[in-house]
Amino acid sequence: MSFADLGLSDELLRAVAEAGYDTPTPIQKQAVPSVLMGRDLIGIAQTGTGKTAAFVLPMIDILGQGRSRARMPRSLILEPTRELAMQVSENFEKYGKHHKLNMALLIGGTNMADQIKKLEKGVDVLIATPGRLMDLFGRGKILLTGCNLLVIDEADRMLDMGFIPDIEEICSKLPANRQTLLFSATMPPPIKKLADKFLSNPKSIEVARPAQTNSLIDQRILRVSTAKKRDALADILRHGDVRTAIVFCNRKTTVRELATSLKRGGLSVGQIHGDMEQSERIKELERFKADEINILIASDVAARGLDIKGVSHVFNYDVPWHPDDYVHRIGRTGRAGKTGIAITLVTRADAEAIDNIQKLTSTKIPELDGGRAASAPSAGEAEADAGDEKPRRGRERRPRRSDKPAAREDRPKPDRAAARPERAPRRERRPEPDDNMSDEGWNGPVPSFLGQGFGS
Repeated sequence: MSFADLGLSDELLRAVAEAGYDTPTPIQKQAVPSVLMGRDLIGIAQTGTGKTAAFVLPMIDILGQGRSRARMPRSLILEPTRELAMQVSENFEKYGKHHKLNMALLIGGTNMADQIKKLEKGVDVLIATPGRLMDLFGRGKILLTGCNLLVIDEADRMLDMGFIPDIEEICSKLPANRQTLLFSATMPPPIKKLADKFLSNPKSIEVARPAQTNSLIDQRILRVSTAKKRDALADILRHGDVRTAIVFCNRKTTVRELATSLKRGGLSVGQIHGDMEQSERIKELERFKADEINILIASDVAARGLDIKGVSHVFNYDVPWHPDDYVHRIGRTGRAGKTGIAITLVTRADAEAIDNIQKLTSTKIPELDGGRAASAPSAGEAEADAGDEKPRRGRERRPRRSDKPAAREDRPKPDRAAARPERAPRRERRPEPDDNMSDEGWNGPVPSFLGQGFGS
């Protein structure tokens, strides 16, 4: 089957051919005809399957008919992150270049005045994150009564980020008689409830079962000690066949520290995380796409939907807290029919998390063999790693009796008479009440309650 068999217009087919595509993916084959027929749709597909084009292509043809009005967008696409919203806008520009459609991108971290100017001119396609959309709606800068086509993309990520109440409010402000498309990699119960509430007799499409990983990705785990984790990663990046790589961390602070450390080691590294300004994040992504840097250290802000061509490796420096995030992280490689490698660094403390991932994906992830970085930790490192697993709180434990070096009768008896210092002459006692305190602190006898072990 070719794109021409999907019922798309000649202008759109020309744009698709110019983009270098000739055969639709399974999700596109099933979704495009249904969307063109005006049906509501639930699309469940793993990342990297062409999910974005599955709704962008038919939307362009649908919106080719009609005119936009000021502050009243004709269609709305909701995305959980700024990066995903930007990627969808790039798809509209690429595939819609032979159509005269106006598009506005509403995301945080950018100039709101410019966004308002675009809305006042009228837009056919509005791509937005829920926060900025609700902000502008509250200011009276946008009306949703003319929006007849809604797309909720990455719905499970919306759930994770706490956007479901916002989405419910947005849906309540849209016309009741509209077409709604919902796309997600997984279908947890809250998303199923959302679909039942706001979609009318939808067609369900599932091209891969939830949480199934891409078979083109070679997955491995590397067991390391916590103390040696950074060295192990640097060793692979230097000596492995790593052309381009995204390294995922759980915390923003870890992203910054790891990026700084690897830069000092002479590697070409950039970073992206949620605390960065939007302009900085865009700049780092552009540097990575342009091969100015070949290693990108990232938090989960980059885990979903970013389509960066040619990423050869994905590293999980930290095992993700949520098993679903593992599927999305490693999905940054092995895209568009190409192979990829995903390596997860696992310490003793990660045993439960990696087990949950293997249960979710029904996959036993093999261990990485060979290489200096893959060597097992020494006994001392293993002990240190085990100590990291459950950090102690408060004071250190008191030594047990078995820990005492020797029995009292076995110890040498000191010469107490020789060791006793000569007694200094007794001073007169001063009458001040604070005579036990000097300028340097307590100077007098130890109170009895301290001598009995209180606070010792």
